Amino acid sequence: MAHGRTNSPNTHDGSPPTFGIEEEFLLLDPGTGRPAAQAPLVLRGAAPAAGALTEEITRFQVEAATPVCRSAAQARHHVAAARHALSESAEHHGLGLAAVGCAPYGAPVYLPLTDKPRYHRISSRFGDLVESHTVCGCHVHVGMPDLPTALAVSNHLRPHLPALLAISANSPYYQGRDTGHASWRNILWSRLPSAGPPPLFRTSDDYHRAVDALLNCGAALDTGMVYWFIRPAPRLPTLEIRVADVAATAEEALLLGLLVRGLAATALRAVADGRPAPEVPDQVLRLALWRAAHDGLEGDGLDTATGALAPARALLDRSVKAALPGLDACGDTAVVTGLVDRLLRSGSGAHRQRAAHARRGRFSDVTALLVEQTRAPSPVQRP
Repeated sequence: MAHGRTNSPNTHDGSPPTFGIEEEFLLLDPGTGRPAAQAPLVLRGAAPAAGALTEEITRFQVEAATPVCRSAAQARHHVAAARHALSESAEHHGLGLAAVGCAPYGAPVYLPLTDKPRYHRISSRFGDLVESHTVCGCHVHVGMPDLPTALAVSNHLRPHLPALLAISANSPYYQGRDTGHASWRNILWSRLPSAGPPPLFRTSDDYHRAVDALLNCGAALDTGMVYWFIRPAPRLPTLEIRVADVAATAEEALLLGLLVRGLAATALRAVADGRPAPEVPDQVLRLALWRAAHDGLEGDGLDTATGALAPARALLDRSVKAALPGLDACGDTAVVTGLVDRLLRSGSGAHRQRAAHARRGRFSDVTALLVEQTRAPSPVQRP
């Protein structure tokens, strides 16, 4: 993402860490709701953005990445600007830009791959599992001073992954039916052998051994295919949190980015103080992630501390409280609490999709909702 093109992050001196947000979108035919393989056309027609607007593995996906952000105002501006530019171009060509975890009607049998050697190698190696790449997520990068610190922060963030997935759950429909899950994207993505929650890393050597194991057995072609839900970014001085569905709205993308940065800032303080991270067993974390993918924000989640079910909203409240020291340090507390309150009132993206379908039983209403939610107003000026 564009995060790596500016100055290194200042996380070693106590200042708030820098961050950036990547969003993946689907191009849909508004009439049929099916994916439209027109990414090159839409990207050529999109107005220039301060971040990066790029292609993805298939020609019905596009990606937007902010530049390095230091404030909520900057992130809000860049997320809205990219969504506005892509939506305008898509609509000019008779298409809809949709922030949705996976295509409600499913992907074509023969995927229109973007013509890059790496994408063709992925398709050749993983066969039908390449379908797992035809999903859209939201990835948040947080600046880190070095690899050991990034791994220590990753350990502290692991217990919060289910809450981050629950608030972003935005893919209940696939192949024209309700999957019974709030985030079917997470289920599709988790089929990949290198995906899932990260291990608990005690040393950098632990991390390198885990990566080498994926590469040596062929589960990943390269370090870019190390798809843990938290990972040190392969080519950037950041920790990348990649558990979330693409957020339904620009404001919800901002909420995700700020909450992740708040949690990371809190974790950086804990690491500096020598406080150990909770040692959540891999099996417990996987179960909690499945439950978050199933119920989303409206149901129950698995409390990784007790192993008991609890309302997802209560577990989100716990994560927000855990983030408060970092949110306060970044000046984001009021913004995040306001955005959380708004999300709790409106319901998750998955909930809103189901409500749209329930009104008349038409998937066209879901498509219309997705396109309308994705569109952002044109930013008046750069903050």
